[in-house]
Parts: sequence; structure tokens; C-alpha cells
Amino acid sequence: MKTTRIAIIGFGRWGRYCHAALIRNTPNLELIGIASSNPEKRTQIESELGVKAYDSLEEVLADATVDAIVLATPNDTHFDYTMRALEAGKHVVTDKPMCLTLSECDAMIERANQSGKLLTTFQNRRLDGDYLTLKSLLAEGELGELRWLEMAWGGFGPWGGWRGTLQHGGGKFLDLGAHLVDQMLTLIPSPVTGIYLRLHHDYPQSEVESEAFLVMEFQNGATAVCDTSSMAAIDKPRFYARGTKATFQKFGLDPQENALMKGDITTAKEDPVTFGHLKGPQVDRTVPTLAGNWAGFYENFAQAAAGETTLLAPPEQTRRVMAVFEAAKQSATQRQVIQTSI
Repeated sequence: MKTTRIAIIGFGRWGRYCHAALIRNTPNLELIGIASSNPEKRTQIESELGVKAYDSLEEVLADATVDAIVLATPNDTHFDYTMRALEAGKHVVTDKPMCLTLSECDAMIERANQSGKLLTTFQNRRLDGDYLTLKSLLAEGELGELRWLEMAWGGFGPWGGWRGTLQHGGGKFLDLGAHLVDQMLTLIPSPVTGIYLRLHHDYPQSEVESEAFLVMEFQNGATAVCDTSSMAAIDKPRFYARGTKATFQKFGLDPQENALMKGDITTAKEDPVTFGHLKGPQVDRTVPTLAGNWAGFYENFAQAAAGETTLLAPPEQTRRVMAVFEAAKQSATQRQVIQTSI
């Protein structure tokens, strides 16, 4: 299979410890360089990773040896950088969210189709162990039909850096909610017919929301609730799923991120204390969490770039996520339920 040569744009925490590590350990992908405007970081790139240090996106796009780029940059850069990269004939992986608006998303997809290049978003949490476990329970019929799904991601204290600014597309709802909404849309196979979003702004020093509470109604009658908070000193369940046969509850976060930050994702192992629980009239048991597989995202990308399979997260599916965010923003502004067909 042909090797795809990749350059990462951005050398922050996620570009350095996540994307670079995963790419370097994926067969048929070659990390050939990382771009940073910071001279000290460029020195680190060369000395610690032994790859080329680019000083700008322009330098990367001018390099004919680069087949694909990964955007590990602030959310507001994704649209412009993607459009330029596709025009230059590069495949593109954006971090999530793909962009800031639905119109940007549509333009990116159109440009990708015109260029014949791949466009995908790093939905690594489709490969979280807890998500895969719930997906397996649904596929095996142990929950019956999923009727109510609550997902939460909390923490305490306002976000800093660019994620704490509106200009750069910050806020926990857009940043982490991009994962949660994506998971919800894949777990409930029905069009979204109604959306309501309630936002709080409880930190006067912060530009972004302190709380976001999203409710989605589905055509099949199911309901999904997405709760992201910066005032959660006590965690809610990561997954709380009620089906016609049983209920599943799961606390805790997938261990792959912590393992990556320590330098080796293969050491990721979940503490049995946080295994989920399945309970119903015919069942009452602990459910060991399936192993997560973030490495599978880039394995899939390598195969898709070689023309051997389709993308794990095709842009048309990401468009649904962006359509939900578009309607959610409208709901928060108008303080009412927005009727949709997503």
C-alpha cells in the first residue's frame, strides 16, 4: 500500500502528543514535518521528533512531498487552512469541530469534491472504549431500542487560552460537544426534528459559556441530552442510556488520552471501578469496557488515502454535526425549540 506523507500544522499539546504520536505509529503513514510559527517549538520539532520544522502553512503547501495535512490549530483557522490545502492538492484532517458555521462546512465539502482529495475530521472518540461498549450493547439487542440518551462532559473553572475566546471558536460546548453530538447522531439512527439549547455565562471574566444544555428530538421519538459544563465539581455519568429492555450507565473518561500524554497509548487500561452497569428486568450486571482504538482513526485514513476503503468520519456525517450546532445557536438566541430535519 502506498505511503501517505503527512505534515501537522500546529505544535500545541494535541498536535505534539496526540496527532504526531498516532501518525508515527501507523503503517503506511509518514510524518515528514510539523509547522509552527514559534522558533523554540521548531527547534523542539527537529531535535525531539527528528522531522522537518516548517515555519508556516504556506511553506507546507509549497512542499510537493506533502500528501496530507493535519490541522491541530484553533477552530477559527480550520476553514481558511482547509480551503487553501485542498486547492494545493493535499488531503486534510481537521481537528474538531470541522469549522465554525454550516456555510463554511458546505464550502469545504464542495472544495474537497472538486479537488478529489480526502476531507475528514478527527472524530477519535468514535473509537473510545465506552462508546464502543454502548454501541455493542445496542447491536446485540441488550438495551432494546434506545429511547433516551444523556451524555455529559464536565470540569470546574473557566477555560483559558484560545479555547476561552469567542473569536477563536472557543467554549466547551463547541469543542467537546462536537464529539458528544457526533456520538449521539451515530447511536440514534433517525433524523433530528427538534433542537433546544440553553447556555449559562456564570464567569464574568470569561467570554465563553459556563454551561451548555442541549436537547435533541428525533423522528423516531427518541431524545438525546448533551450537557457540557465548566461548573461541574462532581461528574455526571459519561453515558446514561435508557432502552426498551434495560438501562446502561457509565462513569469516567476513556484512558487513551492520559496514556498518550505519558508517551504510550498501548498502556491505556481502564480501572474496573469505572466499568459500566446494565440493569433491567432480565439483567443486572457490570459491563467490562471494550478496548478503545484511537490508532484506528489513522489506520483508516491511510487505507482511504490509498483508495482501499471509505473514511471512518466522512465529511457528510460531520455536516450533520455542524447543522445541529447551527440550529442550537439559533435556539439559544431565540430561546425556543428550533424545528429541523437533520
